[in-house]
Amino acid sequence: MEAATMAWTAAVAGVGLVYWFFWVMGAAEVKGKRGVDLKMGSITDDKVKDKYTQYWSFFRAPKDTAADRDKVPAFVDTFYNLVTDIYEWGWGQSFHFSPALPGKSDRDATRVHEERVADLLNAKPAHRLLDVGCGVGGPMRAIAAHSGSNVVGITINDYQVNRARAHNRKAGLDSQCEVVCGNFMAMPFPDASFDGAYSIEATCHAPRLQDVYGEVFRVLKPGGLYVSYEWVTTALYRADDPAHVEAIHGIERGDALPGLRHHDEIADIAREVGFQVVKELDLALPPSLPWWTRLKMGKFAYWRNSLVVRVLTLLRIAPKGVVEVHEMLFDTAKHLTRGGETGIFSPMHMVLLRKPADAADESK
Repeated sequence: MEAATMAWTAAVAGVGLVYWFFWVMGAAEVKGKRGVDLKMGSITDDKVKDKYTQYWSFFRAPKDTAADRDKVPAFVDTFYNLVTDIYEWGWGQSFHFSPALPGKSDRDATRVHEERVADLLNAKPAHRLLDVGCGVGGPMRAIAAHSGSNVVGITINDYQVNRARAHNRKAGLDSQCEVVCGNFMAMPFPDASFDGAYSIEATCHAPRLQDVYGEVFRVLKPGGLYVSYEWVTTALYRADDPAHVEAIHGIERGDALPGLRHHDEIADIAREVGFQVVKELDLALPPSLPWWTRLKMGKFAYWRNSLVVRVLTLLRIAPKGVVEVHEMLFDTAKHLTRGGETGIFSPMHMVLLRKPADAADESK
């Protein structure tokens, strides 16, 4: 009887072990990263904790970073070194939100949200598009496949460049998708060199939106369109409500943001740099379904992944500091959910902009 019990226990443990590695760890082909492969970008293992501490100290009071805005790009680079593998492992290759769609998976909803960009740009096979803040290139590949356009992405993080290029090769899109490392506030592209451009939840990292929009305006051909999904506070946000302030500050601290902009600033800034505003719409508003549902439904996954990270750190498979980074992202997810539920925050305030057909090159 005792032997049978031990055999049964061993069998259950074996099943649990298989479950652990095939479902908990996830296949690289599905999630992009496995838990056992987590790295902190280009940061060496012995520097992870120090880099996290420096990051947290800088963004602890996001509004105060305005005085040090020249330092923001370096800390955004650090942030993406810290979080890129965790994002890929736990979220996928597209680092953004999308409205939930009835009867559709999160992956399908993400794809639809990205393909909307290509449709708004009227993207065609002959076009050359710019992805402003491309991450590891999930949207780039979806838009290139959907439209047939050639897409050039720019990201400040060299580790993401390498990840994006690897994904492009694996998807068979490396001849259609190109990735460069650079600052989107000072882009290494010639004037009037793109037919269209887009940014998906990326320009929120810029201390001044004028700097990014001005660069996009410069590199767009006259008549070219630009779509941006912006992170903003909405008309419901109250600066005198402590709960509102804490939710927004929590989002800023945990996402390397030097202060969220209010929704009514975006179009004015676009006009200031020379764009015509073709359309402006918050894609998070009804009839869209909640974009934060995935965060709420993922609570079990967060706790499960937290356990995985702790075990991997204990076994010295993952570097010290990964636990703190994961906990920061878990806490940020709660603030994001609160921002969505209260309606004070939107990660998808969409603007469709056009560079006037008769625009002169203002950089000369």
